Amino acid sequence: MTAAPGVRADHPPLLDFPFSWDGTRVPAEVEELRATAPVRRVRTIAGDEAWLVSSYELCHQVLKDDRFSLKDTSAPGVPRQYALTIPPEVVNNMGNITGAGLRRAVMKALNPRAPGLVEWLRAEAHRLVDTLAAAGPTADLRAAFCEPYSAGMHCLLLGIPQGEAPAFLRSLDIAFMNSACPVTGARINWDRDIARMTALLDAPSTHGLMGELAALRHDPDYAHLSAEMLATVGVTLFGAGVVSTSGFLAMALVYLLTHPIARDLLRDRPDLIGPGVEELLRVNLSIGDALPRLALEDARLGDVEVKRGELVLVLVEGANLDPAKFPDPHRFDLHRDNTADHLSFGGGAHYCPATGLGRTHARIALEVLLERLPDLALAVPSGQLVWRTGFMKRIPERLPVTW
Repeated sequence: MTAAPGVRADHPPLLDFPFSWDGTRVPAEVEELRATAPVRRVRTIAGDEAWLVSSYELCHQVLKDDRFSLKDTSAPGVPRQYALTIPPEVVNNMGNITGAGLRRAVMKALNPRAPGLVEWLRAEAHRLVDTLAAAGPTADLRAAFCEPYSAGMHCLLLGIPQGEAPAFLRSLDIAFMNSACPVTGARINWDRDIARMTALLDAPSTHGLMGELAALRHDPDYAHLSAEMLATVGVTLFGAGVVSTSGFLAMALVYLLTHPIARDLLRDRPDLIGPGVEELLRVNLSIGDALPRLALEDARLGDVEVKRGELVLVLVEGANLDPAKFPDPHRFDLHRDNTADHLSFGGGAHYCPATGLGRTHARIALEVLLERLPDLALAVPSGQLVWRTGFMKRIPERLPVTW
């Protein structure tokens, strides 16, 4: 008997992945796969086959092993997780930044200890809460707090006017969409945003990172850099940064509002919010799909021989909730000695460069929200939250709260 089209004869039928967009519960498939088939064949949104890796040990192995490449997931003709919504050459963004000699400037901009940053974040969080309090409950905390708080921080880091935030925010719903086929609006938005950021390179009000990059155009050592390349740095850092930080913050709030014991603990013990953020990074379900890598050569993963050219997907929630690594993994435990080993920032050569910034962003937001709105609670039953589908992050379309 021959296998059906699209199914390898030596493997069980493909599972469709992702499993669920609901951010309040771990998909039922995760625990079963980790226990019985931690490297399992799945069908991606694009309709291609991939290996889904769900145990901590094997996920960590993939992220650390140079034989599994992020850059090559954008190569023509390879199996895809979903259609690209950015130019292929931008997929390996930090690699490109390093290759262009810009890593130092970018890392300086992403430094959570940058002068005045913490003060700005605290003042901005209070300003946003003032606006919420003045209008009174209910409010959509994602739209009224998480997104503007994150977008404002990234405008500050890039050194562009705060008024630019809405123009760049409008592209993100499409730019981070997971689609089986190319998205018409993605290219339109990309071209518009690159043109806008290019113009900001010459704006007298621009300072920060974009101001530094603009000045490099007059340095002979950076003659290889075009204005478009520099604008790409700004657009990608804004987009990836805002989606990651606002998405995590929204999902951290979802977790706390659906786990009131954890919420009350952090509210009553603000000194524990720092370790609380680390544990929230581990237990929350903000990463909606998986981290993709392409096998550059044959490699063994557990009991499976992955072939050169095959797509491998690292299931972060599988790793972060693996009891072999984190005993009693669903318990919110601020005293774990290995919480920071979670894979929510990736790993290996592509470990997120903004980890400190992301932690600081979330910590200050939670400190202010829990201090100013001590009775913060969902305004609807958790089962009524509407979850965005086909997106790189799990996020509620709205996060209605009262206080």
